[in-house]
Amino acid sequence: MAGSTGWTEPATAGHAAAGDAQRRGSGQSTAYALAFTRTPGFQTPSEFLENPSQSSRLTAPFRKHVRPKKQHEIRRLGELVKKLSDLTGCTQVVDVGSGQGHLSRFMSLGLGLMVKSIEGDQRLVERAQRLDQELLQTLEKEEKRNPKVVQTGPRHPPHHVVRWVDPTTLCEELLLPLETSPQSRARLLLTGLHACGDLSVALLRHFCCCPEVVALASVGCCYMKLSDPGGYPLSQWVAGLPGYELPYRLREGACHALEEYAERLQKAGPSLRTHCYRAALETVIRCAQPELRRPGVQGIPRVHELKIEEYVQRGLQGGGPPPPLPLNVAALRAHQAQENRVVAFFSLALLLAPLVETLILLDRLLYLQEQGFHAELLPIFSPELSPRNLVLVATKGPLGEAFSLLETEDN
Repeated sequence: MAGSTGWTEPATAGHAAAGDAQRRGSGQSTAYALAFTRTPGFQTPSEFLENPSQSSRLTAPFRKHVRPKKQHEIRRLGELVKKLSDLTGCTQVVDVGSGQGHLSRFMSLGLGLMVKSIEGDQRLVERAQRLDQELLQTLEKEEKRNPKVVQTGPRHPPHHVVRWVDPTTLCEELLLPLETSPQSRARLLLTGLHACGDLSVALLRHFCCCPEVVALASVGCCYMKLSDPGGYPLSQWVAGLPGYELPYRLREGACHALEEYAERLQKAGPSLRTHCYRAALETVIRCAQPELRRPGVQGIPRVHELKIEEYVQRGLQGGGPPPPLPLNVAALRAHQAQENRVVAFFSLALLLAPLVETLILLDRLLYLQEQGFHAELLPIFSPELSPRNLVLVATKGPLGEAFSLLETEDN
């Protein structure tokens, strides 16, 4: 996908996905043909064959407190960042929206990179710092137990900064080097693992505007939180398309897990009932408070074991308006009778999700290419584990064939 134009390479990506679609031989061919391929170039995922909760590619200290999905993500993205850092001569990695610091910890204490972590939530930063110290102590104990383990130099845990990054302005803290050398300028690599909404856009703008930033590896998420205008579209090419607008519902749908839901459809289990129940709850909320849009409703465990009126009562208590008393149970049961239609509607909407995500990511890719930078989109996570699995990689100098090495598995 690297190149200076907006036409040739998006078509190439489409042809690759079209080949996959022809092999499927289903009515989904058009959707697959138009979307970027989400299939990574490695077997899915061999690291969990021995134990589904522990990646065999991460040592035990780096797995602690980390769920399997996150284990897979930090290892894959961390290894890509390490390769990209070596190729571009970066002196420092900046992890933006670092959360509890799992990725930063692996890159710094596992891969030996100099890492600054920026996170806006003070509580998450404090948690990350405690986990850093816990990991350092564990690694020191392992070295004492096994003298054959040789530490080649001092360990540098991530340097954590509490800071909200404004997508509309440059963040000076993000650009400050941890170490300065009179002989050379800092060369920064920006990364973000599922940076939410406009935070991914902020990474792109810092990459484009700041000479200190020479490389980017960004995995986006939460497209429904993009500012409009400002977060989409970014490129002139997409802005020139007729009907390029993406309403909230489409952007929200692009964040769902297509592969996971396809598996649920094949099993045809009672968990599919969730969508019908949620639709019924939305109807009740809008009747009670018509001006309320997109209300936040807390997750309810084991929905399929509840009666629909029990689910609605719990949903209203978890953030919606007070329930109209009594609930119209007959109307709720009538909603429940539409369960198959709701599943069919949701399935059709989900079929379009990769196309919407492709348009958003293509817009970002072309935005970088229009300014003369080198960029590619690489599927680096197993989509079954991590549905948002495309990383946008960009450099200010050409990498040529080296781009293809970034997504390969390390031995």
